[in-house]
Amino acid sequence: MSEAPLSPAELRRRFFRHFPAAGTAIFLAALDQTIVATALPAIAAELGEVPRLSWVVVAYLLATTLAAPVYGKLGDAFGRRRMMLVALAVTAAGSVLCALAPSLTLLAVARLVQGCGGGGLIALAQALIGEAIPPRERIRFQAWFGSTYVVANSLGPLVGGVLTQQLGWRSVFLVNLPVAAAAAVLTLRLPTHAAEGEETGGRGRSRTFRADWAGFALFVAFVVPTMLAMDRAQKLSVEALPFGLACAALAVAALVLLIRQERRAADPLLPLNLLAIPMIWRCDTIAACVGAALVGLITFVPIYLEVVRGIGPAQIGLAMLPLAAGGSVGALVIGRLVARSGRTMVFPAIGMGVAAALLAVVAFAIGSIGTAALPWVLGLVAFGLGTSFPVVQTVVQVAAGRERLGQAAASLQFARALGSAAGAALMGVALFATLAASDPEAAALFARRVSGGPAALAAMTEAQRAALGEALAGGFRAAFLVAAAVASLGAWLAARAPDRRL
Repeated sequence: MSEAPLSPAELRRRFFRHFPAAGTAIFLAALDQTIVATALPAIAAELGEVPRLSWVVVAYLLATTLAAPVYGKLGDAFGRRRMMLVALAVTAAGSVLCALAPSLTLLAVARLVQGCGGGGLIALAQALIGEAIPPRERIRFQAWFGSTYVVANSLGPLVGGVLTQQLGWRSVFLVNLPVAAAAAVLTLRLPTHAAEGEETGGRGRSRTFRADWAGFALFVAFVVPTMLAMDRAQKLSVEALPFGLACAALAVAALVLLIRQERRAADPLLPLNLLAIPMIWRCDTIAACVGAALVGLITFVPIYLEVVRGIGPAQIGLAMLPLAAGGSVGALVIGRLVARSGRTMVFPAIGMGVAAALLAVVAFAIGSIGTAALPWVLGLVAFGLGTSFPVVQTVVQVAAGRERLGQAAASLQFARALGSAAGAALMGVALFATLAASDPEAAALFARRVSGGPAALAAMTEAQRAALGEALAGGFRAAFLVAAAVASLGAWLAARAPDRRL
């Protein structure tokens, strides 16, 4: 039964009752992605293992991928307010473990813990707002979410660069603690009846809820071998081939079993029933493409700026501002256009197409783009990618219906996180595989340069510097082309989807 239209005053009252808690949780999730990227060169310099540096980002994203659908279902069953508190507590604990990590391997494990909390933040926050505000009116409040992302993404590189330069890279994880505490206090202030069923229906549903542990285990069995296979693919060596092929075969087998398990599970980890709806799987795939391109760039551009352009952490933070904030600005602008026109897919089709074209230009002409101009070009790329944010979020919730808001928000977060992890991993494969293919010593020289800083470059011979420069040009060109390819796929999907009016 449809609800009676709400007055503007009631809409504002409902939104601002929920937004402080939801917005702070989103701020924490957005801040964590960009603040860590600026610290990656410093982490590599202290902990080494440069070819596996992307695992600091990928581990977090894998954990959020696993956690997002779990939080969505648990939020629907036990109450989103309650599960938000759990997610915040796990995020804070993981942040402490990250700050204490003595090696890159243990840092990646700590990032897994942190991601197990972070996976619920955005999905639960969006579901909290979706419960209170009807679909068409939600788009009117996108400015507040867009502003939250803009502030978090703008502060992330700046704060990360300053903290890394002044206090060391470990401090970028500890800054999460006061933000998580503030979000928990605001979440506790939410009215109990607004916590999605904690008083009305949640307890009834919780009795019939069953965790899909088999699906969870099979998903882990799919993701971990896939990433290990990508890790071996970076080496382009005969010795790494058997293990890489074995991991790939294991991943394929696990994927087949996972799909079979999810079709028969009473409460499946993956909402295959939602993914059967054309608009939902299209939107989820677009979100995955955007995550792959954007997070891949946020991961590797700081390394490029430090190694190739030779700038320090604080300057990298400034240079990353347009890229980090551009997506949020794009979401803010397009959110208003969607609210006024009711049109949806036309905006990401155009925006992502422009982003893909700019990435192709960057890939082939990056050496000709000045250090001052490059951040603004990448900012335009992020703006184009960000045009998809408000569209896919709203379209997925409308297509899923009110009863499955949590699952819908989680499916989108799941797709975005999985795409982000795959994008960072694929760009790493493209970079290091190209380095290995161009010169057997190039990857070792690159690792020495990242770990040793400018002093390592000064210690190289003229021939080594020339070889490293040529190899880096090809490696980063390949990485940027990967980002261009996934952005093109997202633009094509958006152009093919019906431009449904809200």
